[in-house]
Amino acid sequence: MSQEIFLSPDFCRTVDQAVEAGKKISMITYVMGDIGEAKLKYILLRILRSLDREDLMELFYTAAKELIVNSTKAAIKRIIFEELQLNIQKLEDYEEGMKLFKSSLNERKFPTYKQKMRESGHFVKITCIYKKDKIDLEIRNNFPLLPIEAERVKEKFINAKKYDNLFEFFMEHGDSTEGAGMGITMVEILLSQSGFDRRLFSIYSSERKKETVARVEVPLHEIPKSNGITEQLFVE
Repeated sequence: MSQEIFLSPDFCRTVDQAVEAGKKISMITYVMGDIGEAKLKYILLRILRSLDREDLMELFYTAAKELIVNSTKAAIKRIIFEELQLNIQKLEDYEEGMKLFKSSLNERKFPTYKQKMRESGHFVKITCIYKKDKIDLEIRNNFPLLPIEAERVKEKFINAKKYDNLFEFFMEHGDSTEGAGMGITMVEILLSQSGFDRRLFSIYSSERKKETVARVEVPLHEIPKSNGITEQLFVE
């Protein structure tokens, strides 16, 4: 039986005041645990309640969690490569390191890397920007995608188009999704099932800014007409 998490009155008051003022809200995590999830849920619930759109809670909470897990894995991957003294930029080293990464890492081992993420300077930043007619959710890493990662992300965007709903997705993949980077597909399907254009989900990677940002931009009133842009991955 899961233990109920009680958030501090100071945290709740700070969030409530920010939502009342319409300010964007950000939180930084290294490895998100139960308290972090409770804080994320509180922030999203307060924002959606202020906009009278609590019906979107499952979409935003699930999307945020999936993208946070993806971002955390990307950070831990870089730490593991450093520990193995492998050059993540070299194809041979990358392939060797990924075999060890995939076989050894699952979400149950995330907490062991929390301090290492702090020490290495890697983090995941979650930001919610909201107005009466739109909510933007951003999940940010403080490093860019590697070229091989960008290719894999592009493949996942293409693959996601094969599924119309989560039932189809899980029927095909069963329990083999852990550690397989399925977050992109999940977020696309959730958007589609909620009646939104899949292209409202995009990923930006910038070598210049040293960051990667996964962004879900949801309009609250009118569904925007397609602007003809089909790309969802933008790399600079």
